[in-house]
Amino acid sequence: MSHVLRLAVGDTVTAFDGRGHQYAATIARISKHGVILNVGEAQPLSRESPLDIVLAQAISSGDRMDYTVQKAVELGVRAIQPLATERSVVRLDPARAAKRAAHWQGIAIAACEQCGRNELPQVLPVAGYAAWLGSLPAAILKLTLTPGAARRLAELDRPIGPIALLAGPEGGLSPREHADAEACGFTAVRLGPRVLRTETAAVAALAAMQTLWGDF
Repeated sequence: MSHVLRLAVGDTVTAFDGRGHQYAATIARISKHGVILNVGEAQPLSRESPLDIVLAQAISSGDRMDYTVQKAVELGVRAIQPLATERSVVRLDPARAAKRAAHWQGIAIAACEQCGRNELPQVLPVAGYAAWLGSLPAAILKLTLTPGAARRLAELDRPIGPIALLAGPEGGLSPREHADAEACGFTAVRLGPRVLRTETAAVAALAAMQTLWGDF
C-alpha cells in the first residue's frame, strides 16, 4: 500500500478476512514496519462460484505452478491440492514441500486481493498421488484431463455436488496413474484435439466449467 500504490494516511481501502467478509478501512498510520488501519464493520459479500471445485494439480516446475495456483483462484476453485506424481519434474522433501505450500498459499492470497474474493481458497499440503486417490469420497464428480479422451466436458451433465479436477504434470500422468484414477471412478475428458501444456490445461478446464455450469 505504501510503496507500490503510494497510499497515504486518510486514504480508504478495502480489507478482507478470508472467511467471507470485507471491511471498509482507513489508513491510520504508515511506518517502516507496516500500515495500521481503522477498520469498519464487516460487510458480508460473496463472490464465490456456485461450483465446488478442488483442483488436484500435479506439481510443475517454477513459475508454471505459481501461474496455475494464481489463475485457479481467480477462476473460483475452493481448494488446490498439489500432488507428487511419477512424472513430476520437481521432487520435494517434506521440509521443501511445506515451504512450497506456504509459498503457493501466499500466491492464493494475492490472487484474492486482485480478483476481489473474500473467501480464501486453501492450498493443501503436498500429497502423494495414491494416498490422495484413496482419500476421495465416493459421492463426488471426479474428472481427469486426458488428451485423446473419448468425452468432452460439454458432453457431461451439470454436476450437482463437489468436483475433483485432476491435472497432470509436464509429462502427463503415467499409464498406471491413469488406470488408478479410472479404478477410483474418474472420468477422463479432453479439451479439444490439441495437447495443452500443464499450466494451460487446468486453467482452460476451469474456464470451460464456469462457462458450462458456473457463473460465466
